[in-house]
Amino acid sequence: MPLDEVMAALAKALAQQGPVLNFTRTPIENVDGDVAVIVETTGSSGALKLVALGRKALLASARLSLDSLGARLGATWSLFLPLNHIAGVNVLVRSLELGTTPIDLRTAKEFPTAHFTAIVPTQLFQALNGNSNLLQHLKSSKAVLVGGASLSGDLYQSAIAQDINIVRTYGMSETSGGCVYEGQPLGDTKVRISSQGLIEISGPTLATTYLGNDALWNSQLNGGWFTTTDLGEIDSQGRLTVLGRGDDICNSGGEKISLSLVEKVLADEFPSVQWAAIAVDDQKWGQRLVVCAAGSQLPTTPEISSLIETSLGEIAKPKQVLYLDQLPAIGIGKIDRNALAQQAKEAFGG
Repeated sequence: MPLDEVMAALAKALAQQGPVLNFTRTPIENVDGDVAVIVETTGSSGALKLVALGRKALLASARLSLDSLGARLGATWSLFLPLNHIAGVNVLVRSLELGTTPIDLRTAKEFPTAHFTAIVPTQLFQALNGNSNLLQHLKSSKAVLVGGASLSGDLYQSAIAQDINIVRTYGMSETSGGCVYEGQPLGDTKVRISSQGLIEISGPTLATTYLGNDALWNSQLNGGWFTTTDLGEIDSQGRLTVLGRGDDICNSGGEKISLSLVEKVLADEFPSVQWAAIAVDDQKWGQRLVVCAAGSQLPTTPEISSLIETSLGEIAKPKQVLYLDQLPAIGIGKIDRNALAQQAKEAFGG
């Protein structure tokens, strides 16, 4: 469907004057209540979930974002992200609120100027490593929202050095996308940390349910607070820092290793390489740590092992290093850890 037709259908759905828009690959016949849009989501190792988003939540998300960015009527967004994910849908909803149509750049090679855009870290990496047209587009934008996956400190600093006005966002499909910008919750959004260290979110942008799995939704929603699978902390100024995934640990031979910490050590030393640390089931160790690397100039396995051992101790040395042309991704930038684990098993056995 052409983008202008999608925009018209979305406007009707948000006004409750047309059918629900199903952006997933799953046929859906009937949806009750205030639902306007259905998107799909999956964690880095989880099953597919269908997220039902209400019109009020989507509009609240758009308005909070535009207010935070100082966007005014007539401002334009560029669209780089697919519409089966909330980040792409949000660009459309924000554009409707501004009275404009997004500049569709999902398959473009040349990029005209837009006031605002939203991308994932992989696209930022590409802009800073050879895609000069994309780099110029980002530099000319008033603000560039970056979310969907972890943004390394080095990549962020490289973008700032290129005069790109990066706004780091945190959110998920269940919160109608980004609801925390630069660590600060937007509007009436509230964030707290559970006793298990997990980030919990409440506010006007929460989704309605998981279609076909109300029990799972209700298990993550308690008194209006949605419990994420991300670890975090909040400082004295109320600023949220995302520390990593709740499934972050590799338990190898009884020794627990933080996967995100391994990734950080490697990214800090080799910022031009894309990294992932995964835990692979292993008969001897229970789990074994495998480091995955993608890029054009890759360090050797001894260099990788030496760096990790020096930084984190001998227990954190990877059992194997998997070299790839690119890291497999789910949707708009999350690393597909299931696919990596399968590739590691095929490469190394186990």
